[in-house]
Amino acid sequence: MSGLLDSILKKLIKKGRLEVIFPDKRRRIYGDMNAKDVAAMEILTADTYRHLLINPSLAFGEGYMNETIKPINCSIYDVLNIILQNDLAAGHFGEKIVSALRFGKRFWSQLNGLKTSRKNVAHHYDLNGALYNLFLDKDQQYSCAYFPTGSETLEEAQLAKKRHIASKLKLDRSGLYILDIGCGWGGMALSLAKEFDANVTGITLSQEQLHVATKRAKEEGLEHRVHFELRDYRLVKEKYDRIVSVGMFEHVGVNYYDQFFQDIKKILKSDGVMLLHSIGRSDGPGSTNAWINKYIFPGGYSPSLSEAFAAVEKSGLWVTDCEILRLHYAKTLKLWRERVEAQKKIIIKMYDERFYRMFDFYLSSCELSFYYHNHMNFQLQISPTIDNLPITRDYMFQAEKELSR
Repeated sequence: MSGLLDSILKKLIKKGRLEVIFPDKRRRIYGDMNAKDVAAMEILTADTYRHLLINPSLAFGEGYMNETIKPINCSIYDVLNIILQNDLAAGHFGEKIVSALRFGKRFWSQLNGLKTSRKNVAHHYDLNGALYNLFLDKDQQYSCAYFPTGSETLEEAQLAKKRHIASKLKLDRSGLYILDIGCGWGGMALSLAKEFDANVTGITLSQEQLHVATKRAKEEGLEHRVHFELRDYRLVKEKYDRIVSVGMFEHVGVNYYDQFFQDIKKILKSDGVMLLHSIGRSDGPGSTNAWINKYIFPGGYSPSLSEAFAAVEKSGLWVTDCEILRLHYAKTLKLWRERVEAQKKIIIKMYDERFYRMFDFYLSSCELSFYYHNHMNFQLQISPTIDNLPITRDYMFQAEKELSR
């Protein structure tokens, strides 16, 4: 039974060393025999073997979740570290075919209308809030942190992220009206209200996040400055001085990019500023991994810069600044993964072992994708006019330095 997959793995694994035990108990070793990165795994059933030939991106994650693929004397992170270093699409004919099919139907799979968007968000963000408390920082920032030196703790890096973003919003006076699109559990909105005396409206499609964010505002005595709503960005009609959106653009869908920025133009005041923070890809338009789409972020997609810029251009808005954060999310995911691993028993008790394996696979594969698969984060500063902001970036550095003090 090892024949066809054996041939594929011989062609695929060039970096690292991977040992595989097939369902018929035959053992094979692939890759560089002198490699530093070493891992081993067993494929336990013929059904999983067949699925790995047809749709490996989906089958591998499902096999690990269902324990028909098991790491041997290592973790799933170690196995994925070998596989993702190598080019799966180039070495696997099945992946080539399904990848092309995914790309061909991506406009259909990302039809994120009002009802679908709410359902997709609920799939991931309305999980038991206690789960996120186990691995996020105290402010519950569920997006890429910012590591100025690379040695920050998770709490320090998430605080630095909020201040890095705030410095680009040019919050130069009190009383500004700010819209936070995709506000999560409210951390960014509450920080902007406290540190800049701003009036902030946070919108989300998650009932769980709305409940927590509203409670936090009341507990911090900020309910008169910050309020949260269950509302889609497409239903916002009021105008704002500033708009911030962190980790939400990945859920918009390629069909709606033009509409998204057209809507931003309508609700951003003529002297306004927006900061958009999103996961992106540096290698051009693509499609979402089949396993991630099914189990983690249905309807989600990390856009290429070319896709985001094209939509901004059509809206008539200006991209006044762009920054690429290359390895910051890899560092963030590593810290989350380590915390999840430390809380394994609690998570299994909260859900079950299969759920834990799903979450472990999710964090491990995403972390490694930022190392090996051209994923990054980008921050776009956007304004309606060419002369609305200073012509150098000095004001950003000055603001960030003041906040750090």
